[in-house]
Amino acid sequence: MSVWRIALVVLLAGVMSIGTAILGQRWLDNAATRNGSAERGTSQRQILPELSLLDLDGRPVESHEWAGKIVILHYWATWCPPCVRELPLLIETQARLGDGIQIVGIAVDRREDVVSFIASTPINYPILIADPAAMALSKQLGNRLETLPFTVIFDRGGRRVFSRAGEVTAATLDAQLAGLSGD
Repeated sequence: MSVWRIALVVLLAGVMSIGTAILGQRWLDNAATRNGSAERGTSQRQILPELSLLDLDGRPVESHEWAGKIVILHYWATWCPPCVRELPLLIETQARLGDGIQIVGIAVDRREDVVSFIASTPINYPILIADPAAMALSKQLGNRLETLPFTVIFDRGGRRVFSRAGEVTAATLDAQLAGLSGD
């Protein structure tokens, strides 16, 4: 077999695996909603936990700093094209809604790579570096397949109101945030 055929087979297998993971996550999310388990919180964390992660300067940032705000946790990576495509939407949302909301990027990446990326793509919300506890939290919040990007929204009371594995559209994000404006 030629090198090109091998590369094509590997590429196709990767695309199929990622597609299956995303579809599987959505199917599981829909099944949980249909049988009510997403509301009961028996298998998924429903409250924003105490969280402490390092920022790009190596300083700890703790989740209690966002008390009283709508919080969007966005798991992403510089090497993830859908993650990078979402960034302008999140930057615009943070700028538009200002103090009432706190978007927090959790980079599943090397600190050096994130610093280099942000030098050319400024981001107007905190970026924290994922550690094993942050990855475990991602699974507890519903990202069973550990897909990127992964977005979770918490209301002002710290209750999880939305999560999505895969890209979030502007329409979906606006709809979710509009429902929280009266909190």
